[in-house]
Amino acid sequence: MSVPDPSALSPRRILSHPALLTLPALAILILVMAVPLGTVISRSFTEGDAFLDNYYWFFTTPVNMTVLIRTFRIAAVVTLVCAIVAYPYAYAMSVVGPRLRLFLIMCVLVPFWVSGVVRTLAWVILLQDSGVINKTLLALGFDKVKLIRTQLGVTIGMTQILLPFMIMPLYAVMRGIDLRLIQAAKSLGAHPVKTFFQVYLPLSLPGVFAGATIVFILALGFYITPMLLGGTQSSMLSTLVQQQVLSLLNWGRGGAMGVVLLIATFGFLALAAPFMRQKYKMSGGSR
Repeated sequence: MSVPDPSALSPRRILSHPALLTLPALAILILVMAVPLGTVISRSFTEGDAFLDNYYWFFTTPVNMTVLIRTFRIAAVVTLVCAIVAYPYAYAMSVVGPRLRLFLIMCVLVPFWVSGVVRTLAWVILLQDSGVINKTLLALGFDKVKLIRTQLGVTIGMTQILLPFMIMPLYAVMRGIDLRLIQAAKSLGAHPVKTFFQVYLPLSLPGVFAGATIVFILALGFYITPMLLGGTQSSMLSTLVQQQVLSLLNWGRGGAMGVVLLIATFGFLALAAPFMRQKYKMSGGSR
């Protein structure tokens, strides 16, 4: 029978274990996330005439279902627009020289350091009926376009705020792609368009999926931007949660809305995860 090494049980050896280094972060996460989330979930079941009364109210109220679908639709549109805008920008960041790359990175990060409320208020000034954009259109001979209090305005504002979360994961992946693969494909007679879709795009898909996941999840919980740029026809579920909790002081119904949104988000990610893993393997990420 082997005798355990006394040095392996020493306090210094135990405290130096890598897993123990995560305890402070786990304690903070439990304190600021798990406890409040548990309270919200508990209230969604306990505050009401019956155990599932708040959830029955949510699913039987047409307005709630309409806003829930609209929330996912706006988040999906914003994610798609961010991907379309961010992809060429991240590609340019990955192929230009160091000085120009630094300038492009600063163009992404400087607005990111500004408060989201300030950026949203700036979009209010730009998008309003008498704002800069409509004045420019009138000066060019075009008619005014209704941008404020519309879903288009909400999409524009959310896209600008969330764009860095799409650009940076894309840039991180694209920097690791060996551009000699593109040159090799061209030397073998491949058309540039075919080279992009068969060589470069599959290798960059992990960055696309990473950025899209971050943007989509963040977009689902947006509150300030839809409230300031949108109207009654573009409100998202976070606005209804705010009304129930702060205006009506109904924590049960507000908690039920939050739990439904959380479960729906996890369900969407669970459905998308197998597809994302398959694409990641196709891009060579399994090697």
